[in-house]
Amino acid sequence: QVQLVESGGGLVQAGGSLRLSCVVSGGTFSSYVMGWFRQAPGKKREFVAGINWRGSSTYYRDSVKGRFTISRDNAKNTVYLQMNSLKPEDTAVYSCAADRRSSIVVSTTSYDYWGQGTQVTVSS
Repeated sequence: QVQLVESGGGLVQAGGSLRLSCVVSGGTFSSYVMGWFRQAPGKKREFVAGINWRGSSTYYRDSVKGRFTISRDNAKNTVYLQMNSLKPEDTAVYSCAADRRSSIVVSTTSYDYWGQGTQVTVSS
């Protein structure tokens, strides 16, 4: 059974940074497209960033471009999300997800496996 466990969330002031990690077990991590999503209270879950299996291709939502960086370490079965210059509107539960397809997609319905999420709160 594939399991995803996120860590690294917390409370940070606006302008600060956090690094999220997601460890995947029970599957073939190096073959998965990985994505980070977030859901704020009262809002739909939205795509944040994605990375292909090799780490050679990434994709971001416009509002995080230049501030967030997604990366992966296939030897450690881990995907990361480095978040800099955080804003209050980045406050949400952040979840990682794994997709067995070969291309990065933004739709939540395309991803096969999900973690439980980690809370990120940015104070103004």
